[in-house]
Order: sequence, then structure tokens, then C-alpha cells
Amino acid sequence: MSFTLNERIAVAAELIEQADLLVIGAGAGMGVDSGLPDFRGDEGFWRAYPALRSQGLSFTEIASPRSFDDEPELAWGFYGHRLALYRATEPHAGFGLLRRFAARTRQGAVVFTSNVDGHFQRAGFDDDAVAECHGSLHHLQCSRPCGRRLWTAEALQPQLDADTCRWLGPLPRCPHCGAVARPNVLMFGDGDWIERRAVEQEARLARRMSEAGLIVVLELGAGTAVRTVRSFSHALIIERHAVLVRINPREAEVPGAQHLSLPLGALEALRRIDAAMAGRPGP
Repeated sequence: MSFTLNERIAVAAELIEQADLLVIGAGAGMGVDSGLPDFRGDEGFWRAYPALRSQGLSFTEIASPRSFDDEPELAWGFYGHRLALYRATEPHAGFGLLRRFAARTRQGAVVFTSNVDGHFQRAGFDDDAVAECHGSLHHLQCSRPCGRRLWTAEALQPQLDADTCRWLGPLPRCPHCGAVARPNVLMFGDGDWIERRAVEQEARLARRMSEAGLIVVLELGAGTAVRTVRSFSHALIIERHAVLVRINPREAEVPGAQHLSLPLGALEALRRIDAAMAGRPGP
């Protein structure tokens, strides 16, 4: 028997309320509703960065540790613009709805995200409950690297030439050796990413999940081009018998009839789940 979309939304609401722990898995589609650019494919990337189109540079080429060796002003122009954009953009209302859902579960929620924008923390999620599997643009490391040390990007104030996507003024430097600094994010072909912070975050999540009974995974905007979040969701299905609610407007297929597929954008789906919960008592 097939269920209508409204029926699946109602079941999703029931599952969340029954969960011991809500595990939020978020990919790039979660940020789209906040107005952040979608880098899927060169055309989407170049719409956001026309200066790099004119130079024939793809996302995979600029988002590479080699760019900090070959053209650090251009590399920092790209990442500096993203840092300024993430700081200036308010997380959309769906983040608040997720916090509301977490309050209805027995053990709250944890977040596993491939996004590097820091928006879950800005939206009020406890930093100890968030794992950023690809790192965070709000933290820096040495580009060599000279060690495993990380530091905050809080004092960094990007000054950019928007027409050329280049950093203006002195480049960010490693305070320990003086080499060019870089964001502590996982890039393409990246053997120099210092993963220590992400590993520690994931270990905290693993401890929280080990103490939970029923785990419901609410996966938002995680596609198949970068499978990190999907792989995490599938591992929980196998290892912890978690139930998956997959929200994705284009790639919502699920690995079995016991899981839910919602072919919607993140914010629309969260609003509709919230509406389905309306009037129900909390746990």
C-alpha cells in the first residue's frame, strides 16, 4: 500500500515524538532556504561566483589545498567571501523548528552535518551536540600544516575585490610558523586537512547515540553527489536500527519500506511536520 505525502508527513511527526533521540543529518540543501548558494554543478557555482567563471575555475579547482599554494589571494577571496556570507546570513526558520522537535523527544537531538557554515550553532544548538564532518569555515589551520593546532577565525575580517574574487591586504597567516593559513575545512584532494576537531565531535555524538533507544534520523538536503551524510544515515540504520525520514526535493529515495521519503525542500517539510504535530501533547 502506498501512502500519500500528507500521510507520510503525519507518520514523520509521530516518529519524531516517539523517538528517544533525534539525529539530524544535514547537507547543502539545508542552507538553500537561508539563501545560501547551491554549488551543485559548475553552472550553479559560477552563478554565485561569476569572477571565477571568467577565469575558467571550477568549484573543485578553487576548493583545493593547491589553490592556497598557487594563488592564495584568489583562494582566500573565495573562502573569505563565503565566511562573510555565512556571518551575514540568518539561519532560516527551520532551524528553530528542529529545536522545537528536539524538545519533544526524550533525549533531545544531535546534528551531523557536511555544511561548514556554523548555522546550527548560530541557531542555538549546543556546540557539543553538533558534528561538522567536513570542518568549519569559522576555524583555521596552517596550510603546510606545521602541526595539528587550530584557531578561531573570529578576528578575521575579509576585505575583498568582488570583481576579481581576490583577497585585499595581508593574507591570514599561521601564528606558529608564518605560513599562509587556510580554513579548517575538507577540500577536494585534501591530504592536509586537520580532522582532529571533527573526530572529537563525532566521538561525542557516538556517546550520545550509544545511550539512546529508538533513534529517528531526520535527514535534510543531503544528496548523492557528496554522500557523507547519507552514508552516516545508512550506518545508523544498520548498526542502531534507526528509522530514517529523508527530506530531499530531488533524491528522496529510501532503502526500505520502513523508512519515509519526503520529496520536499527542507523548510517546507519542517513546516508541514510541525503543522502535523500541532495540538498534540509533548512527551
